[in-house]
Amino acid sequence: MRVAVAGCCHGELDKIYETLALAERRGPGPIDLLLCCGDFQAVRNEADLRCMAVPPKYRHMQTFYRYYSGEKKAPVLTIFIGGNHEASNHLQELPYGGWVAPNIYYLGLAGVVKYRGVRIGGISGIFKSHDYRKGHFECPPYNAATIRSIYHVRNIEVYKLKQLKQPMDIFLSHDWPRSIYHYGNKKQLLKTKSFFRQEVENNTLGSPAASELLEHLKPTYWFSAHLHVKFAALMQHQTMDKGQSTKATKFLALDKCLPHRDFLQVIEVEHDPSAPDYLEYDAEWLTILRATNDLINVTERLWNMPENNGLHTRWDYSATKEAINEVLEKLNHDLKVPNNFSITATCYDPSKPQTQMQLVHRINPQTTEFCAQLGITDINIRLQKAKEDQHLCGDYEGQDDVEGNDSGEEPSEYNTDTSALSSINPDEIMLDEEEEYDDSIVSAQSDLNVPSAELSSDQASDFSASFSDIRILPSSMTVSSDDTSGSPVCKEGNSGDPVDLGDGKDLTTVPLKRLSDEHEPEQRKKIKRRNQAIYAAVDDNDTA
Repeated sequence: MRVAVAGCCHGELDKIYETLALAERRGPGPIDLLLCCGDFQAVRNEADLRCMAVPPKYRHMQTFYRYYSGEKKAPVLTIFIGGNHEASNHLQELPYGGWVAPNIYYLGLAGVVKYRGVRIGGISGIFKSHDYRKGHFECPPYNAATIRSIYHVRNIEVYKLKQLKQPMDIFLSHDWPRSIYHYGNKKQLLKTKSFFRQEVENNTLGSPAASELLEHLKPTYWFSAHLHVKFAALMQHQTMDKGQSTKATKFLALDKCLPHRDFLQVIEVEHDPSAPDYLEYDAEWLTILRATNDLINVTERLWNMPENNGLHTRWDYSATKEAINEVLEKLNHDLKVPNNFSITATCYDPSKPQTQMQLVHRINPQTTEFCAQLGITDINIRLQKAKEDQHLCGDYEGQDDVEGNDSGEEPSEYNTDTSALSSINPDEIMLDEEEEYDDSIVSAQSDLNVPSAELSSDQASDFSASFSDIRILPSSMTVSSDDTSGSPVCKEGNSGDPVDLGDGKDLTTVPLKRLSDEHEPEQRKKIKRRNQAIYAAVDDNDTA
């Protein structure tokens, strides 16, 4: 089965499908499946634009609304997770996943599905330690804080995924699992993205929650985006029992959808020829959702997941054969994901712009049907009741407030809060729009998504949440300031060096670029004086 994987989409569906068409013409056959690793931007209208945590200048309608309205249809089944630049109000309608348009499926806050026998899991959002132990308390209309916190990963989703026992073929996350850079060509990564050096040296770049999931799930493939660089790695997992066979995960991160960027990769994945060619629910995952239904929390209070510490009557929510059979009975042994997409919001009309469209907290009929069939709670109904009873959701304060915060994110009490790029990454959209110096104007040849960078704050306290499976890396994996040694996987070359897929192919064969003859325009932008050095250097990749 030919599977295409895309990095940060940023709403560029037309360009992605255009590039897939080129890959099909060049390749041995059609693309069977497209996986997108976040920042998908399923924007239906102007109200959705205001729910994206980006400065106003990055709020562009792009092309998704045409697929939502039915004007266009995705030419290949598309599965995606959420990132940190999403129309959060739209995705919030589907906490357990669902269709955002015909043939385009969102995995939800966390989810597992099957296609042609291939098991695909994923978790949406990015890790921020100060929100990790909170419930899903946010709801539209968002204020300047909740428009960001809504896309932060929560411990409940990680806990659910850690109940899985059956093998995972493919897993998607937006930010990288922490420490994965030690299993690829670290030297070339730091040459390409030198601003990651401090966090790589301290082993704090990426998500510790994703790292824990990587250690637990041990999927055959793990795909990520967020850091806007292509990077391949091969991680050999340690075995607890001598009789067990060693498992390995092939990791690949991809760039964002722009000209001359490595944002798309096509790989061959083994599948079951006898399995159906439509999307299916995963019975084990449905069983876990049903078992953990009582753990739903829609408050802002911090809480820990049940564990075997004498404080909880139950801590194991993994699926038993009896519980799986019970779920199958409820679904009449039919695991096919129904094609029940329905339009729940007014679609954008270029001839009739509606800049004052009201934000509404909607209940999606797909979620209603799914919850009723499985016998679980719709988080949004619980939220609406909580809002009526206790006013847990703040009033909408206007999205211009989002860009007013100097930090771009709420300050964390933990010094490991790095997955939202506390390193200076000039490739990432930052939320700090302060332009404090009128004379700080630098002319830079860059793409449209290069904002003013921001410096990380140095926090003193330690991270208190428990991550039991985080590995202690051997001394051979440390990074020196003059890192001259190769990585554990690749001694020479670059972060695009091949990782063998076991079928004679590799993760970096025939990189696909976005089809476009357009040139990235020269912009004049006010840059903070402390950041001018970042923009003085020209990225070789961007000028190639």
